[in-house]
Amino acid sequence: QVHLAESGGSSVQAGESLRLSCVASGDTTSRRCMTWFRQKQGKGREGIAAIEIDGHTSVAPSVRGRFTISKDSAKNTMYLQMNNLRLDDTAMYYCAANSFLRCGDNFWRPTDFPDWGQGTPVTVSS
Repeated sequence: QVHLAESGGSSVQAGESLRLSCVASGDTTSRRCMTWFRQKQGKGREGIAAIEIDGHTSVAPSVRGRFTISKDSAKNTMYLQMNNLRLDDTAMYYCAANSFLRCGDNFWRPTDFPDWGQGTPVTVSS
């Protein structure tokens, strides 16, 4: 099992940037696919970016060009750099992990991920 802990969420104004972090502990070597999801008020969880153990990344079309996913394997930490934030980026952001060799591209199902962090809130205002 892997324990995931997100941080970095905050209240910002539209156009600003944030970097979220997700620290993994426990059996991290078995979790080869790491993802960021977000959940807007009253909506389901939406996968927005994924990174595989070899560093291959994929970002959902809805945030591509503004959000970047990366990791520091030595620190067991995954990041989500969010630039030019918009009002509709307001959500709770979660990191999640599974043992899939490949995450896939552009779309990720929450039910494929057994390990979740507690979430970190991002609020974007005008």
